[in-house]
Amino acid sequence: MQIMMKFNVSKLVLCVGLCFAFAYAGSTYTPVPGSEWYYHLLNKPSWNPPDWLFPPAWTFFFLLMSIALFNLVVRPWSDKPKILDALLAFGVQLLLNLGWSAAFFGLHSPLLALVVIVLLWFVILETIVKFRAVSPISGYLLIPYLLWVTFAAALNITIVQLN
Repeated sequence: MQIMMKFNVSKLVLCVGLCFAFAYAGSTYTPVPGSEWYYHLLNKPSWNPPDWLFPPAWTFFFLLMSIALFNLVVRPWSDKPKILDALLAFGVQLLLNLGWSAAFFGLHSPLLALVVIVLLWFVILETIVKFRAVSPISGYLLIPYLLWVTFAAALNITIVQLN
């Protein structure tokens, strides 16, 4: 029993570490306060969230992703193809999430970021469906993330229109 608990704790640490490694990588593109392009040249709508909201929001979403992933990987692998499909979709959404930050903040391209976020939205939806097929709770844990990305896509569309 103790060995199994230690093994599960190791998997939890790996799941959290993986997700937060992507969170950290994305944060490296985030502009520092006073950044010329984001704060002075980019037109944003009045309903753009305040800067202080993003770190706790993304921490929450990446924590939910970590728990969903952990809950999936500790399942008995009796249906290995379904689990592998779900893990592949999860990996693609992590890469697209990082890609959005790189496109928007790194390349200063709201239009390219819009393309990426639309792809991201569909892959998150696919991930939810595939996670739910293996572990319903894992799928449900990703719904707040999908809702946030929906809001972010609307914001991205508005920024493209304003610029």
